Amino acid sequence: MEWLTGWLLGLHGLPLYALVGLIVFAEDALFVGFVFPGEIAAILGGVAASAGHANLAVMITVVVVAAIVGDTVGYEVGRHLGPRLLSARALGRHRRRVDSARDLMARRGGTAVFLGRFVAFFRATMPALAGASRMPYPRFLAYNAAGGVTWGVAAVLVGELAGSSYAVVEKTFGRVTALVVLAAVLMVIAVWRVRRHRRHRGDGETEVDRPSAPEGG
Repeated sequence: MEWLTGWLLGLHGLPLYALVGLIVFAEDALFVGFVFPGEIAAILGGVAASAGHANLAVMITVVVVAAIVGDTVGYEVGRHLGPRLLSARALGRHRRRVDSARDLMARRGGTAVFLGRFVAFFRATMPALAGASRMPYPRFLAYNAAGGVTWGVAAVLVGELAGSSYAVVEKTFGRVTALVVLAAVLMVIAVWRVRRHRRHRGDGETEVDRPSAPEGG
């Protein structure tokens, strides 16, 4: 991740906006989130803005628009391909998580679209699941837009705040050390998010597996 972090932070202006926007878009539209979470790109966009490589407001706009449009494409993919997409061999090793996402969609509907924006795997699959389940697009768009705005603003601002620390480390110890520290921080964030998701999923499975109390006397 260090080389990618250094490469992205070495860009300025339009190329930087384009790369961050493309990664965020592709995470949901093309399932790139299985390889590189768009959340990392959004945070790095905020770091770059803090360093003066981009305008903060423009970066937030790029991330939010890319997130909403990417989800919309993912929705259309799910609506047209449906079960064939969900049974694809590429998703075979993620079957339990796909089933968990489908269960969340069945139980929560639009709320699942909003909440899915904050979990990497769900962020990459929930739009397609919404399309496959034939959720009305206006309803999907409302929850998608709310999640995209909330997530996009938060992710970029986290990066912008982290950028202050990055600048101090870079000035004191040099760019290489700063990149290593930033990459380590991003890895810690990613691991924390994965563990939190697994813990919540485990709690949910426990709740589902727990036998209900018998009715009557």
